[in-house]
Amino acid sequence: MTFELKKGGLRAVARTRGGELISLQDAAGREYIWEGDPAFWAGQNPILFPVVGTLKDGRVDIGGRSCEMGRHGFARKMEFRSVEKGEDFVTLELRESGETLACYPYPFSLRVTHRLLEDGFSTSFAVRNTGTDPMPFCVGGHTAIRVPEGDRLEDCELLFDEEERADSLLLTPEGLIRHNGRRPMLDGTGRMALDYGVFAELDTIIFSMLRSGRVSLLHRGSGWAVELDFHEFPMVAFWTKPGAPYLCMEPWQGCAAYDDESGRFEDKPFCIVLKPGEEKSLGYTFRLT
Repeated sequence: MTFELKKGGLRAVARTRGGELISLQDAAGREYIWEGDPAFWAGQNPILFPVVGTLKDGRVDIGGRSCEMGRHGFARKMEFRSVEKGEDFVTLELRESGETLACYPYPFSLRVTHRLLEDGFSTSFAVRNTGTDPMPFCVGGHTAIRVPEGDRLEDCELLFDEEERADSLLLTPEGLIRHNGRRPMLDGTGRMALDYGVFAELDTIIFSMLRSGRVSLLHRGSGWAVELDFHEFPMVAFWTKPGAPYLCMEPWQGCAAYDDESGRFEDKPFCIVLKPGEEKSLGYTFRLT
């Protein structure tokens, strides 16, 4: 099922499959969300829950039990239900099922609210532990921003709101984070050129604990830009496939497994553990500038 949202000159579409926002168009009909062409990548804007990234050997230890879970968790493949709808917003919910309990043995509620703004949209997560045991989780976004037709991603750059000198974390071929590997990416100017060759080498550019809370995808020629406000998240990542006309801008609460980690869910970096009945809310915003 899909839901159309409207505000001012903006229109958006959200769907219950995966609980994601799959379209954002301005008054001129220009689309900002990648359409999911499988020639490059069939995804669009998946929700990452209850893990972000890849697990070591595809498994994680939960309460002494080894649980198997795919990359980025299961929420992106699940059917959400609508719990509230207005002209410019929709709230979708995922709860535990037999399928989720088989790999993540916790009763939970994940509510996702997509809301149109005058100049963009916000996505917020509300995660509640509805069970009787402490519940660890990670959550994140994976929004693919489409480069306008006729423009090239390599003509764009990332512009952070603070002057940053920072390294990217590095991934192993299996998608795990190297505990002793980093690559310098930000040189103190707050600007970073985009190069398909870098993505071919690193797969994903991953920053942790930046001073910045906002970053813009900016086209140097035409001047169009899309700004992500990720200040509620400790990590932000960027990903594309070589030659693809999109960039995924990803706020993360949590990350892939480290190659030397214990394997216990609660030991994962930036993992949140909720007490029974406790709820955690966080979100991010995209603005068209």
